[in-house]
Amino acid sequence: MTLSAEELGRYARHIVLPEIGGQGQLRLARAHVLIIGAGGIGSPLIQYLAGAGVGRLTIVDDDHSDLSNLQRQTLFSTENLGKPKAMLAAAAVERLNPHVTVTALVKRLEQHNVDAILDEKPDVIVDGCDNFDTRLLVADAALSRRIPLVSAAVGRFEGQIGVYRGWEADKPCYRCFVGDAPARDALTCAEEGVLGPVTGIIGSMAALEAIRQLVPFGDDSAGRLMLLDFLSLRFRILTLPPDPACRACGATRG
Repeated sequence: MTLSAEELGRYARHIVLPEIGGQGQLRLARAHVLIIGAGGIGSPLIQYLAGAGVGRLTIVDDDHSDLSNLQRQTLFSTENLGKPKAMLAAAAVERLNPHVTVTALVKRLEQHNVDAILDEKPDVIVDGCDNFDTRLLVADAALSRRIPLVSAAVGRFEGQIGVYRGWEADKPCYRCFVGDAPARDALTCAEEGVLGPVTGIIGSMAALEAIRQLVPFGDDSAGRLMLLDFLSLRFRILTLPPDPACRACGATRG
């Protein structure tokens, strides 16, 4: 596989980066990223991964565009109301970059279909969904298949992002962070609100971390949790050690 003249021009600003270069861009072109959620986090995430030339994207979302989404979900417009978000996102990818193959799955990732969806063998999974049941299911599936997981979340004026490779000896899995029974009564964005640009920043950072997993550059972000508070303008990075009592990753490490 080689890059065409059109692709060399399209990705020129990546290729001149020593940390990416032509070989890194080829790795992106050969990569497959599974995206859970095409909403506020998913919108910039999908746009930047498509723009970066990630060769294959699979977008999973069972929701339909609603008027209240438009303040932050930049892939959609007033004319799109009532249409499936995954389909709208896939159409946006096709308009943005003809070199990207995109699949839209208008469904919720659940226990009965997770194996079929992950059998497509993504290189990275990015989870930007809004409920813990799905997050835990995605995290367990990623861990069991040794697929790097980028997990991003937002609420009000805050966001967080972490990368998990819990099968490695010194790295935690997602359950090392949240446990087996996180606060499932946590408020959703519909209940507590969220400032639109917060989702844009966190979604863009999720795209950056997905690219970092595909073409490693700089410091490894796995095992670190970034917390961003835009009310106080405080950004913190926490190191998350693996939990020796974690039932999920203990058997997979090594």
